[in-house]
Amino acid sequence: MASRLNNLLLTPEDWEAVRLTLAVAARAVGFGLPLAVLVAWVLTRYRFPGRPIVNALVHLPLVLPPVVTGWLLLIIFGIRGPIGSLLYDWFGVRLVFTTAGASLACAVMTFPVMVRAVRLSLESADPGLDQAAQTLGAARFDRLINVTLPLASPGILVGAIVAYATSLGEFGAVITFAANIPGQTQTLPLAIFTALQVPGGEAKAAELALVSVGLALIGLLLSEWANKRLNTVLGR
Repeated sequence: MASRLNNLLLTPEDWEAVRLTLAVAARAVGFGLPLAVLVAWVLTRYRFPGRPIVNALVHLPLVLPPVVTGWLLLIIFGIRGPIGSLLYDWFGVRLVFTTAGASLACAVMTFPVMVRAVRLSLESADPGLDQAAQTLGAARFDRLINVTLPLASPGILVGAIVAYATSLGEFGAVITFAANIPGQTQTLPLAIFTALQVPGGEAKAAELALVSVGLALIGLLLSEWANKRLNTVLGR
């Protein structure tokens, strides 16, 4: 009985996978969110040649198989890739098969989610407020900081939370670009995959899956609450 109970308890290696999952998701959102806000603002406020192509590229990770996205990251950011080689030669930075690489993979996969959430928030805002601020002499940067970003705050917060929750379950891009290295890139989905490869590992995989489901549910419920709360504050 005690032996069976021990098999159902999380081991230090399992807790490390949980910790690494939370850390990778946080870094992915921290890296991707500022760029997502900028891209959403540009796509919402400006019309320029090639805008449909930029919009399509931004949303490409939503329709590509995650393994393909991971392979493209490997081609671009690998040590022999056009960007990866420069980072390695100039700064000694290697992204492939590292924790930072896992965060990059999650950031790319969740980038369209963040951009979409911010765009929806910006498109639902009253454009007259920005025009009124411009009439009163506010510069473009001042309007961005004092008008646009507060109006987009529900989308920014919800996008960040949903992207974080989505990063917790990212598998294909992470294992392709960052591999499955315990303590470095083995997040919860990869730990579940590893458990399923071991005879009799179904119980451990189910336990880790329950943890993953619980974290995802918390993230989704939090995003719903935050969206309602901010819309109430903004009077929407």
